[in-house]
Amino acid sequence: MCGIVGYIGKKNASNILIEGLEKLEYRGYDSVGVAIINDSKINLKKTKGRVKILKNLLEKDPIDGNIGIGHTRWATHGQPSDTNSHPHTDCKEEFTVVHNGIIENYNELKHDLIEKGYTFKSNTDTEVIPNLISYHYKGDLLKAVIDATNDLKGSYAIGVLSNKEPDKLVTVRKDSPLVIGKANDGFYIASDIPAILSNTRDIYMLNDREYALLENNSIKFFDKDLNEIKKETQKIEWDLSAAEKNGYDDFMLKEIYEQPKAFKDTISPRLLEDGTIKLDDITLSKDYLNSLSKIYIIACGTAMHAGLIGKKVIEQFTNISVEVDMASEFRYRNPIIDKNALVI
Repeated sequence: MCGIVGYIGKKNASNILIEGLEKLEYRGYDSVGVAIINDSKINLKKTKGRVKILKNLLEKDPIDGNIGIGHTRWATHGQPSDTNSHPHTDCKEEFTVVHNGIIENYNELKHDLIEKGYTFKSNTDTEVIPNLISYHYKGDLLKAVIDATNDLKGSYAIGVLSNKEPDKLVTVRKDSPLVIGKANDGFYIASDIPAILSNTRDIYMLNDREYALLENNSIKFFDKDLNEIKKETQKIEWDLSAAEKNGYDDFMLKEIYEQPKAFKDTISPRLLEDGTIKLDDITLSKDYLNSLSKIYIIACGTAMHAGLIGKKVIEQFTNISVEVDMASEFRYRNPIIDKNALVI
């Protein structure tokens, strides 16, 4: 899991990127970096370590510019290092990318690109992306990003800049989170809403394989066939303190102390005065439930731990066998599922 931020607009991008990365540091903190375009030149600053190290570097050696992307990393491919930190560029240093996710066919793509004359510096899967964009580029950055992502297998949220079209920011997501914020001073991208909530509450949500082309005064959305899509913003009404640490040393401690309130807020609307339970949007009939021979709960992380509790409760009250499986592994095996199985 990694964190992505981006900005294009009227303000200095550097400060905005650092502010966003600080709020995304829970998504990764072994290395961090930014890329900012100024006078059609891509300026990179990245380092092993936490966001505060990068912040100090930028205070000593500032980078000006009104368009940029940033990344805080939890290492998957390649050890934490300055070289393996994002953003990554192609070998000609014309395209730069930040990426959250995993490219499953990167070895195959890397081999093909090396045969075509491309070179690589890092040990990451991400570095194939800017080189693929370079390979596909024929004068249209958006089209090159679409063509490059057509070659990718895996999950990704991507932000792309290029010195060939220095006034544009292109972004796309597939199976990894990404939101876009609209404000009077410009547009923001981030892996999570809290990273941009202090700057705007007007948010665009991207679906899988939807692309956004951002310029200083405009934003357009496209599908993978370059058909334009119309989207409306959603107004985020959260209390900003709910998205901040709010005096706690870290988010984990805050979440621990908030558990009683979170539990009450979740359960209370579903308990009716007459003693019945209301489950919105659950339309499974009693006959269907009676027909079940097995239930699968597919989840990761904390959700999987909740699934283990669910297994105990469901088996106790229904006498139906429940199997809890790690979602990241479930997709790669061939589970025995028939028409009488329910998958959650």
